[in-house]
Amino acid sequence: MPYLFTSESVSEGHPDKVADQISDALLDNFLAFDPESKVACETLVTTGQVVLAGEVKSDTYLDVQNIAREVINKIGYTKGEYQFSGDSCGVISLIHEQSQDINQGVDRGSKEEQGAGDQGMMFGYATSETENYMPLALDISHKILHTLAEMRRENKEISYLRPDAKAQVTIEYSDANEPQRIDTIVVSTQHDAFDADDEKMLAKIKSDIISILIPRVKSQLPADTQKLFDDQIKYHINPTGKFVIGGPHGDTGLTGRKIIVDTYGGKGAHGGGAFSGKDPSKVDRSAAYAARHAAKNLVAAGVATEILVQVSYAIGVVEPTSIYVDTYGTSKVGLSDGEIARKVAELFDMRPFAIEDRLKLRNPIYLETAAYGHMGKQPRTITKVFESPYNGRIEKEVELFTWEKLDKVAEIKSVFSL
Repeated sequence: MPYLFTSESVSEGHPDKVADQISDALLDNFLAFDPESKVACETLVTTGQVVLAGEVKSDTYLDVQNIAREVINKIGYTKGEYQFSGDSCGVISLIHEQSQDINQGVDRGSKEEQGAGDQGMMFGYATSETENYMPLALDISHKILHTLAEMRRENKEISYLRPDAKAQVTIEYSDANEPQRIDTIVVSTQHDAFDADDEKMLAKIKSDIISILIPRVKSQLPADTQKLFDDQIKYHINPTGKFVIGGPHGDTGLTGRKIIVDTYGGKGAHGGGAFSGKDPSKVDRSAAYAARHAAKNLVAAGVATEILVQVSYAIGVVEPTSIYVDTYGTSKVGLSDGEIARKVAELFDMRPFAIEDRLKLRNPIYLETAAYGHMGKQPRTITKVFESPYNGRIEKEVELFTWEKLDKVAEIKSVFSL
């Protein structure tokens, strides 16, 4: 019997994502001026206020207030009527030095012997149902909000948009786990106050989302996915009514509260650790990226059509405590999941420093991950510029989303005789 599956995404202006982006901007600046920095930075945003807290070990000093303000302004919180603006909000820093009790288990005489920054388990997932090996409902949800943000900045076809928004997509699957159609799309978007009455305002927003935004999103998708859009889709657009009060003024935001949006939209699994604000010695982040890298390359190589990879660690211990694989019965190689896991352990070195080195994680590459998902984006090389009153100006060429590269496919095919 067909079944429904739902994933959601949130915009870069959602309060929790504002917090994530500030935390990752701080991390990037620390890594730009001192690549060996150890950072665990949390952010809270609320009406007119930003609170920065966390632990840092670094040889550099930053103007953290200015970095936070720049992020907020770039997102689009630039007007007084938003009750939260980069130019006028208060920024309180409670950042202090990292505990030596933690650091002693991470730093070693040899980088290769670097211990894990924490215990825990991390998951990577991939599926063949999309070109970027991501779950389809989440991929469409991300595209809806990324396109909505583009239209907000263009300020042409839809001119009343504000930064805060959420989207949710429900897809109908067959018994064979193949997408059949889109059942429901939910979009809630913050907007300017209208002169018209509420009913007219809501009717215009609904019409604009369905007739302007959705066709633009649809045009970005492959032909087989476009066929899933039909005239029977149920739309819920701003279902609670007007949405003028939003962002950090409407809802307090915290770093690390959107871990499912950041990963696989509820598909696969999640170990519970957030990403943003953490340097790569924290395996919550680096090992989750490494597990995604493994899962994506395994699916791309044809080992299975859907794969979950789990890796786990003990704090201060170099070798992972376990590597687990679940192919959901889709394996194409005639091996058990346990046998596949043993080959994964041989193919992918999951020691913390090996992950950092292989995926080039000690670079300022993290702000770009902090909205619209850490997984599924296109790897690319860009030049980033960092300026500091204490450290001067630095330009760095960095490679983004290295864990999305399909650079192990040939080796995997050889090992699995594909």
